[in-house]
Amino acid sequence: MSITKEFKAFAMRGNVVDMAVGIVIGGAFGRIVSSFVADVLMPPLGMLLGNVNFADLAVTLKEGTDDVAAVTLNYGNFIQSTVDFVIIAFAIFMVIKWMNSMKKKEEATPAAVPPVPSKEEVLLSEIRDLLKQR
Repeated sequence: MSITKEFKAFAMRGNVVDMAVGIVIGGAFGRIVSSFVADVLMPPLGMLLGNVNFADLAVTLKEGTDDVAAVTLNYGNFIQSTVDFVIIAFAIFMVIKWMNSMKKKEEATPAAVPPVPSKEEVLLSEIRDLLKQR
């Protein structure tokens, strides 16, 4: 098998395509949640905490000069990223929980019930069992 045919077989397998779609959707979902946290959730939270802008929270480790920028520890960005992560993780948890509940409902639907045997079939089964016992 040539390398191009082998690569095409690999690339077109269902798992690879599903994974690629998941990565693209996950990236878009991550940007949506990050925007929600940064633009909708954090401003009111900062306002409740005394008009704090989390992106501006930092500790200056060394003052800057005209030639060199200040060395800062930007813990506000860390807080922002942590909140983003928690919300994204919770949202993904809820989506997976919903998908699992849908799968359980699908599995819980009863399969076709086998037909009830006729009186003749029951009688023949009993006769067979009696003959086996002898």
